[in-house]
Order: sequence, then C-alpha cells, then structure tokens
Amino acid sequence: MNGIATLRRRLRSWIATRTPRVPGPWAIGRRRVYIVPTRYGYGYGLLLFTMLLGAMNYSNSMAFALTFLLAGIGLLAMHYTHGNLVNLSIAGSAVPPVFAGAQVHFSLRVVNPSASARYAIAAHWEDAGPRAQVDVAASDEVIADLPLDSQRRGWLPAPRFAVSTEFPLGLFHAWTWVELDMTGLVYPNPADAGLTPPAGGSGDGSRSGSRPGPEEFAGLRSYQPGDPLRSIDWKSLARQPPSLAQPQVKQFAEAEADTLWLDWQSLPASWHPERRLSQLARWVIDADAAGRRYGLRLPRFSREPGGGDAHRHACLTALALF
Repeated sequence: MNGIATLRRRLRSWIATRTPRVPGPWAIGRRRVYIVPTRYGYGYGLLLFTMLLGAMNYSNSMAFALTFLLAGIGLLAMHYTHGNLVNLSIAGSAVPPVFAGAQVHFSLRVVNPSASARYAIAAHWEDAGPRAQVDVAASDEVIADLPLDSQRRGWLPAPRFAVSTEFPLGLFHAWTWVELDMTGLVYPNPADAGLTPPAGGSGDGSRSGSRPGPEEFAGLRSYQPGDPLRSIDWKSLARQPPSLAQPQVKQFAEAEADTLWLDWQSLPASWHPERRLSQLARWVIDADAAGRRYGLRLPRFSREPGGGDAHRHACLTALALF
C-alpha cells in the first residue's frame, strides 16, 4: 500500500508540473491529451487477437478481412476519441457564495471553436466525485457545473479537474488535466434561530418612530408667537380668504432609523470564535430578512448600518474571512 501511495504522489507531482494553475481560458492542445484503452477496448483487442489466430490457423481470407476491418474501425475510433478534445477551450465563470456545509458550484464554460460538434465531454475533480457531461455544438459553448462540498468558511479554491471523453465507441478514454484559478467564498454556517441580539450596551438603536428634525415634512400647525418667519407656509396663507387668514407653520420630522448593531463584544467571552461568527451570521440573515438597517462590529473591522444585498454580502464576507 505504501508503494501505491508513493506512486500516486509522484504521479500527482508530475501532473502538477505539467498543469500550471491559470486564470483561463485554457486551450486543450494535442500534446496535452492522454489516451488509453478502456476495459471494453482491451476486450475488443483480445477479440481481434483471437480472430487473427483463427484466421491464421484456418488460412481463411474472409476471417483475415473481417479482423483487419474491425482493427481499422478501432484505430479510427482512437483517432476520433483523441480529436474530440483537441482545441476545446475551458474557462471559469463567477462562483456564487454559499454557507459552510453546502456545495460550492463551480461553473466551467466549455467553448468549441471548430466547425464540428463535440459529444460526451465529461469533467470531474481529480479525486473523482461528481461528474458533469455535456455536448457542445459547432462554434458554440455550454456551461458544465461541478459541485464541491465545503467544510469550512473562507475561500475555497477549485482543485485540479480532468476533462475527458470516450466518444464515439467507448473503446478509448482520452483526458487532459486543467487547473483554473477559481475560488468560491464560503460564509460561516449560521447558528440556529432563537437567540436575539442584546438590546443596549452595543450601540443598539432598535426603536422606530419620529422626532422633530429637518428631514421630512410632517404637516402644518397654527402659528404661535416666537415661531421663525421662514417656517410660515406663505402659499397656504395666500389661498385663505383675507378675513379669515391664519398663518400656518410647517412642521418637519426626522424618522429614527430602525437600526441594529451586531457586535462581536456583545457575545459571551467564553464562546469559541467560530461560534461567535456563526451567531453573527444568523443575526445578519435575520436582520436582512426583517428589512432592518444593521451594522457589524468585529475586532479590526466595522461596517456602518445599511441594508440590501450588497450590504448583506459585505457583512457575511467579513465574517467568512475573519
């Protein structure tokens, strides 16, 4: 077993030297395509060898013709299997973020610049796992989705993967190795719902209402001695009959934002950092779902209260990369 493990390690090291990590796109050249017979190919070759022995034993010209015809078909299949990969271009696409424990979906853009279609193009990670298979029409491109399990928060780089085919007869397996510079962002796994952010002590301003201020028009009221002249609504005064004219004063109100501070320091000091991050992720999700404005405070990081998808992504990204 140690010998097999050593051989695999050396093989991977050799593959790594021939397959650099590139941003893409990666064009598959002829010298990058490897090809070996499949188990059906070995069976096909054994059958041809048996037929050849029989033809030689009986000196049967028809048996010779059939054997050589089938051998020619096999060689032609090898040529088409190899050519089914050559000149294809592989590129990466945007990777949507996920929460820890979910699958990161790496999208591969398979581009066929040639005038002939390519069939049964498969892709899978170096250590096996999920397999994607697509057909690419002439001068067209398709997206192949390769999922990868995520275990921890942070950046998840895409490992090396193989692009292969056994088209048209399944007698030969042709493949090449590709390593694109793709990464997926993994958010912390959110804690279970139930615990709410503490009110007060961490800058919580979770009240909603209004108070006097200069922001929003809140109506009119009767003029009182001492009110500044600039606050009088002269337009309403002009619309009133002269005999009943009563000055009206504009009122303004400033809405108190329904804001919430999600603070690292508000959580128990005995908690493990990963538990704190999970709880903060849960609060970010809940605050966003409730439509509240919220800010985030971490050691060496602070984001002012806000809302929307971009704000949510920024907060979860800060937690993922903490």
